[in-house]
Amino acid sequence: MIFLDHVSKIYSPGTKALDNISLHIEPGEFVSVVGQSGMGKTTLVKLLVGEERATHGKITIGGWDITKIGLTEVPYLRRQVAVIYQDFKLLPKKTLLENVEFALQVCGQSKKKINSIAPQVMKIVGLENKMHRYPHEVSGGEKQRAAIARALVYQPKVLLADEPTGNLDSINAEEIIQLLHKINSFGATVVLVTHNKDIVNRLRKRVIMLHNGQIASDQAHGKYVI
Repeated sequence: MIFLDHVSKIYSPGTKALDNISLHIEPGEFVSVVGQSGMGKTTLVKLLVGEERATHGKITIGGWDITKIGLTEVPYLRRQVAVIYQDFKLLPKKTLLENVEFALQVCGQSKKKINSIAPQVMKIVGLENKMHRYPHEVSGGEKQRAAIARALVYQPKVLLADEPTGNLDSINAEEIIQLLHKINSFGATVVLVTHNKDIVNRLRKRVIMLHNGQIASDQAHGKYVI
């Protein structure tokens, strides 16, 4: 599903954010990417969603070479590789349902399809009873659920979760991780980028550790070890 072949990202003047990394993530995997700040995790996320281009090497997602992806192609990529962030990025003047509907509107879906899909994904994430509330009226965990619902409307092949529990308490964080498990069970590849040692250790899934822009370890059933 995701293949990086000797990928480097160099920022001027000569700062290597990623240094000649090769990585293969299979379809349907649940992978945690860990490491301290400044070790390359954010750069990896940006490369996978087309926000940045690799300086060297090749990146393939679902058979699509995105190494030199053009700006006009990025929206199509982000329907296959959906991202959820630590700060939710919800529109404050729209209800949770309207935030999800808006994601479909911008890609030109019909009103009939929007009215069908949006409530379905809200139910999947457990927000069917809070669809018409605004972001300021719900908890952090519920905001993150809405953000996940918004990502799911495209039926992405990959869900890239960039510190999704960073602003949440332990109970809400655990609920979000369980939801990511559920999405993974539907067949989506999940890549969890996180600093949360406890979550990674409980998952007992594949753990890729970045250090100084390189892969320091890659364990099939790993732990967060610094």
